Amino acid sequence: MPLTRRSIVRTGALAALSPILDRFGVPILATPAGAQGSAGEGVEGGREWRHGLSLFGELKYKSGFERFDYVNPGAPKGGTVRRSGFGTFDNFNEVVAGLKGSLAVGVGMISDTLMVSSLDEVETEYGLLAEAVSHPPDFASATFRLRPTARFHDGKPVTIEDVIYSFEMFKKHNPSTAAYYRHVVKVEQTGEHEVTFTFDGPGNREMPMILGQLNVLPKHWWEGTDAAGKKRDVGLTTLEPPLGNGAYRIKEFVAGRTVVYERVKDYWGKDLNVNIGRDNFDELRFEYFRDSTVALEAFKADSIDWRTENSAKSWATAYDFPARKDNRVLVEEFPQRSVGVMQAFVFNTRREKFQDPRLRRAFNFVYDFEEMNKQLFFGQYSRINSYFFGTELASSGLPEGPELEILEQVRDKVPPEVFTTPFTNPVNGNPENVRANLREAVRLMKEAGYEVREQKLVNAKTGEPVTVEVLSQTADPNLERVILFYKPSLERLGVTVTVRSVDDAQYENRLRNWDFDMTLMVWQESLSPGNEQRDNWGARAADTQGSRNYAGIKNPAADALIERIIFAKDRAELVAATHALDRVLLWNHYVVPQYTYDKVRSARWDRFSHPDPLPKYGFGAFPMVWWWDAEKAAKTGSRQ
Repeated sequence: MPLTRRSIVRTGALAALSPILDRFGVPILATPAGAQGSAGEGVEGGREWRHGLSLFGELKYKSGFERFDYVNPGAPKGGTVRRSGFGTFDNFNEVVAGLKGSLAVGVGMISDTLMVSSLDEVETEYGLLAEAVSHPPDFASATFRLRPTARFHDGKPVTIEDVIYSFEMFKKHNPSTAAYYRHVVKVEQTGEHEVTFTFDGPGNREMPMILGQLNVLPKHWWEGTDAAGKKRDVGLTTLEPPLGNGAYRIKEFVAGRTVVYERVKDYWGKDLNVNIGRDNFDELRFEYFRDSTVALEAFKADSIDWRTENSAKSWATAYDFPARKDNRVLVEEFPQRSVGVMQAFVFNTRREKFQDPRLRRAFNFVYDFEEMNKQLFFGQYSRINSYFFGTELASSGLPEGPELEILEQVRDKVPPEVFTTPFTNPVNGNPENVRANLREAVRLMKEAGYEVREQKLVNAKTGEPVTVEVLSQTADPNLERVILFYKPSLERLGVTVTVRSVDDAQYENRLRNWDFDMTLMVWQESLSPGNEQRDNWGARAADTQGSRNYAGIKNPAADALIERIIFAKDRAELVAATHALDRVLLWNHYVVPQYTYDKVRSARWDRFSHPDPLPKYGFGAFPMVWWWDAEKAAKTGSRQ
């Protein structure tokens, strides 16, 4: 199931899994598909209506439930939370997010979705804008019934026309989103408050839930004119605060520097069971920083309330200051239970020099994670050895059983090691291992047609030197530390390495245009992968601007396995197919896997409280289910 950027603040999980996840990571939304349970609904108009969807199992919350178990229904409303953003922003239009401009953090809060996920279940969604959902047993279509009470912030009702418009605009103007929607062949109004999406075939269990994540936009606003009389264009970036229908709206902003969201006091959905006990703060304020060190100092100076710490060094050394010592500042780690991760140096295989997997594998042999972890990270990290690291979806050992049967169907399209050798990363960390791995890297380079001449690695036929530019961002100096630690190891292999750090806007533009040799990247994976795998690793996505197939993978075996995942009939088949895909990706060496940490590190000024326990899959669920605690704030030193 896709981990959408639009969900980043709705789910309250602006948490980073690693030193760079703060920019790329997003909280997990339950994956769409075959709603199994939904007891107590019934048949109406020839359709079996459900209040929720579950991919494979039963829903925890039955029809008519009062609230989610992990919220405090009596949580007070009020207070302001000040948080940090990184880089800059020049856009409030989610339709072109990831394609044009830099989207302001938190903008997903202004628009509601058809369905919303539960944070104490895996792969479930319940009605938000839609009060009920229906689909046939073969998942050939999905129908949503809107709540008649749903309203935009201007008081106008949310209509089926708005739903159809939103779907069409996301599909038209955002190629990455369009890839998720390409199985929808028709969308139409089928009742006064009903909209039906018809798919191109049966069996795609995820599609109903993917559509449940659709943010519904106001057609009348986007097709209208702004204060200057200029017609709006949903296909362009904008800094005009859009009209929404969610719990928050944009109160004020300074382009690229600050954006403030205010709670909508007459929000149409405030009393819905899925919203009880959440969205408790009157204001959410984001201050942007171009340097993570400056952001940390702003937190220490009490200019920021809550900080997610992405630097192992800072976590180990930077929180020994007076407010921390006297417990006005609290540090806490929240477990990550619902997401797998691949963080890596990624090769742009669109470039000829990276098309040989032996060269790519050689780069892994000289990556000394063990020494880097010791010197830079205080031993806090674990080496990643799977694209689904940290979950049951990660492959291990040799393939067997259903996974082996699936792989046999693509045997002629995958490296033989997939069947004969468990994947492991080379281990460095001491001089003997470093020398042995360097020799193996040189051997692989020679096999691939390269040799060292005058201490430079060159193409043996053309004499062209192997040069690599590693793209990074100026907003986070920790990234450059990681690259610079790796650089000498590559240079010992004879590779000429340069590091290019650019600002946020340049970085996003270069990624969109595939204008890089190597860069650092993070992919988060839900516990139920599906259609988003096409965007990450599919051949079509390799040529789709805005996709997350940064490596440019065009692999028939991977494409076949992705389809097997999407059309899995049960959980066991999904897991087996995902193991198979993981193994094929690993043995093609599209990346040099890096490291991760299985908890979210956070620091906060002690002005907030939360339900106990917090939701199992919520990454701490801040600020979603937390609230302003006036008594704590008085002791800490309130600035509100």
